[in-house]
Amino acid sequence: MDRIPFTQEGLERLKQELERLEKVERPQNIKAIEEARAHGDLSENAEYHAAKEKQAFIEGRINELKEIIGRSEVIDPGKEPSDRVIFGKTVILYDIEDDKEVKYRLVGPYESSPSEGRISITSPLGKALIGKEIGDDVVVQTPDGKREYEIVDIN
Repeated sequence: MDRIPFTQEGLERLKQELERLEKVERPQNIKAIEEARAHGDLSENAEYHAAKEKQAFIEGRINELKEIIGRSEVIDPGKEPSDRVIFGKTVILYDIEDDKEVKYRLVGPYESSPSEGRISITSPLGKALIGKEIGDDVVVQTPDGKREYEIVDIN
């Protein structure tokens, strides 16, 4: 069984989602099903069918989160400065085409959120950055074409 890399913060976010689903969402959904059942004929009861669909989604997500958490492995990039890009480090890049700096933290695939500055180590940019040093140029093939970056800093 393959391990899934996580930062400590990313794993905590998943655990919080699992807890919310089990302790808040699931009980609320059970009450909604009970209330819809009380309305009578289930074959034409839209509230009942919607609640049952939501129940299937909640249970599916709970099972998925349990499986992901069970396969998780927290990787601590360490507090020491690193001269190379590794998992968990934050990288400041100079986007040559857009003439601006961008900042990303390399994280596992289940915690990535590019809009929040977290990219997966399995993404094209993440793969291209691993092992690079400050001053290195990185060329990445994206759906919009090739993008070129220069590594400015690694934290």
